[in-house]
Amino acid sequence: MPQGAPAPGSSSGPTTPGPVNAIVLAAGEGTRMRSATPKVLHPLAGRPLIEHAVRAAAGLDPAHLVVVVGHGRQAVGERLESIGHQLDRKIVTAVQDKQNGTGHAVGCALAALPAGADGTVLVTYGDVPLLTTATLERLLDEHRDQGNAVTVLTAVVPDPSGYGRVLRDADGGVLAIVEQKDATEEQRAVQEINSGVYAFDAAVLRDGLGRISTANAQGELYLTDVLGIARGDGRKVGALVCEDVWQVEGVNDRVQLAALGAELNRRLVTGWMREGVTVTDPASVWLDADVVLARDVVLEPNVQLKAATQVGEGAVVGPDTTLSSCSVGAGASVVRTHGTDAEIGDGASVGPFAYLRPGTRLGTKGKIGTFVETKNAKIGEGTKVPHLTYVGDATIGDFSNIGAATVFVNYDGVTKSHTTIGSHARTGADNMFVAPVTVGDGAYTAAGSVIINDVPPGAMGVARAKQRNVEGWVTRKRSGTPAAEAAARALAANSDDESGNDAEDGK
Repeated sequence: MPQGAPAPGSSSGPTTPGPVNAIVLAAGEGTRMRSATPKVLHPLAGRPLIEHAVRAAAGLDPAHLVVVVGHGRQAVGERLESIGHQLDRKIVTAVQDKQNGTGHAVGCALAALPAGADGTVLVTYGDVPLLTTATLERLLDEHRDQGNAVTVLTAVVPDPSGYGRVLRDADGGVLAIVEQKDATEEQRAVQEINSGVYAFDAAVLRDGLGRISTANAQGELYLTDVLGIARGDGRKVGALVCEDVWQVEGVNDRVQLAALGAELNRRLVTGWMREGVTVTDPASVWLDADVVLARDVVLEPNVQLKAATQVGEGAVVGPDTTLSSCSVGAGASVVRTHGTDAEIGDGASVGPFAYLRPGTRLGTKGKIGTFVETKNAKIGEGTKVPHLTYVGDATIGDFSNIGAATVFVNYDGVTKSHTTIGSHARTGADNMFVAPVTVGDGAYTAAGSVIINDVPPGAMGVARAKQRNVEGWVTRKRSGTPAAEAAARALAANSDDESGNDAEDGK
């Protein structure tokens, strides 16, 4: 029967292109991951695998987007709800209670679509994180332009082990796809593989699913059998070869997860460098997919930017810095710092060895210095917290200076309380501010003070005991120790000096 001629009793051929309905298959357990976490929820560049797949499909703006869930359906469903909220679109879930093959999974998805939905059905997978919307668009274009009933996305690889092989006729048309377990030795030598991503005419897909069987090595309903059925009915089955093999690579175990993660990171880093970001050591810089970088940003070695971190123009981050859900202002410098949910103002300076905990807000040209930890702290413009300090549950005004070794005592074991330091204040070294307490604008505090009462604007707060010296204590209490011996020598030397001065005075 010539290709393109409908078989008796079959539908008259592909329908008009019509709308696109997208199906993402994500029901598998992923046993090779050896994890309590469903495979499609394992993260890659800050997003779970399923989110990469859903975003690629959603980029087509399909009429309906269905995700087939099974293993870990509650956790996967909750994450899909969150993704749908982010993308501002409805994601329908279809449940595959028993994983009985890809054909069965797609059948579950079709049941979730409106009755009689026509047009093109795109089928993709939840574990191919590098697949892009642009590639899916090219697949749909090929499907429509060639008038295909089915179009499969393929790739040519040096080692096709484990993949279904694409079998073509002498004219290059797709005859069928044979799974490796069902393939002959000759068929296993074929290097063109099935990615598992397809564009189907909706009517052809429904008809084919109703005719496939479990007569195969796996005892499952293979979606690939629909291609053979369509071809046997004289319909046109085509293929689009994806030159970028990484896009059709799936994740089956943690080795593949790491390999795809490294490749995705390389692409992210390269992309930002082409946008005007300097990365001094691309091999040691890791970026999540939601990170946003302005031009002339410099990323030094061993930098990790996670979640939706944003870095402003001309800022320098690193070396040895990890920021998650942070914003870094233009011209700021962040060195050897760990930060989460923090804001760093324009021209500000952070580090080295700073720890910014959630709720930290550092103003323009402010400073958080060496061995400083902050949490739920608003630090004003030009204010400096230079070193060896903990600032928690606090508001500090503009152009103030916090002395070294200061502790904001915010927790009494039951309740956390707030400390307020005004603008242009100067606090001494080794202060403790026992919340709740306020130090007014322009006030000073003396070194070594434990401030438990408010300090009015312009006042000096002093809260320390009067020093007294207990003479001879070391000689009496620590006799025979190196300290006692050193003290005895010093006292003897002082006595000799005093005797010499007395003699001189007698002349």
